[in-house]
Amino acid sequence: MSFIWPVLLYLLLFVPLLFWLYARMQQRKKVFAARYGSLGIVNNAAGNRPGVRRHVPAFLFLGGIAILIFSLARPQATINVPKLEGTVILTFDVSGSMSAEDVQPNRMEVAKAAALDFVDKQPANVTIGVVAFSDGGLSVQPPTRERGETIATIERLVPRRGTSLGNGILVSLNAIAVDAGDPSFLNPNDLSSPETPASPPQGWYPSAVIVLFSDGENNAQPAPAVVADLAVDLGVRIYTVGVGTPAGADIQAEGFTIHSQLDEPMLQYIAVTTGGAYYHAGNEEEVNRIYRDLQPRLSIKPEDLELTSIFAGIGMLVFLIGGMLSLFWFGHVP
Repeated sequence: MSFIWPVLLYLLLFVPLLFWLYARMQQRKKVFAARYGSLGIVNNAAGNRPGVRRHVPAFLFLGGIAILIFSLARPQATINVPKLEGTVILTFDVSGSMSAEDVQPNRMEVAKAAALDFVDKQPANVTIGVVAFSDGGLSVQPPTRERGETIATIERLVPRRGTSLGNGILVSLNAIAVDAGDPSFLNPNDLSSPETPASPPQGWYPSAVIVLFSDGENNAQPAPAVVADLAVDLGVRIYTVGVGTPAGADIQAEGFTIHSQLDEPMLQYIAVTTGGAYYHAGNEEEVNRIYRDLQPRLSIKPEDLELTSIFAGIGMLVFLIGGMLSLFWFGHVP
């Protein structure tokens, strides 16, 4: 348990003082009774003595004061709250091969159109982020529920240079971790080869998914298979959307003609390994399946819950009980 205003807890030091003052008053009453009881001023009949219970209302009032002072410090506790929610990272391949025109008008525009349709159909309790990658990864849009920001980010994407599927997935995993409140913990340099062990994960994110739009071609480290295994460790499913055709098309890059084609086996491997699924952007029925497959999941997230009202309510209840007992036993409120 923590406190928003912990300095107010020092007021609790006055509670022992109140107990001491009450004890002094009771001692003075005893002295008064001993001094004047023989003169008949004080009624010493045994049947009229309330005994120990005369202290109960006073102790309840003092306890209520202590609880109310405790509530003034605004206590809060971290509790695990179940929520039906989801985080989706739309990860776009913006490498030069995405300018290929084996699908019309080109792979990049087809991927953007599929993603915009996806965003439009997502429920409000799903946050959506955008990551773009070519030979490196770049987190373009942190996860948000503001659909306008996400749509504007997608529309700005354009093809760039080489392709590193691993870096794209890696940056997406980092975006998920940061959104969940964990520090960014994955370094591409740690995954430069399959022999290099991955950094230990900081959390587990079963309510988060990555939707990867790509032609599947990869020509840079880290290896996609290594990063896919890391996604499995983190509980993140990857749904891959293939953009292009197996026959492919020629593109011009720095004065060279390069033939680029859809690498479905790579995309299928990433999807199957992480518990996701593979879809082809050219098949509208398959793409529509994504909306049914990516249902929000029940997740447990820690949240800070302020307990001020609870303790204030308990304090008032203690006051009420003390007053009722005093009124019932002695006919007055202390």
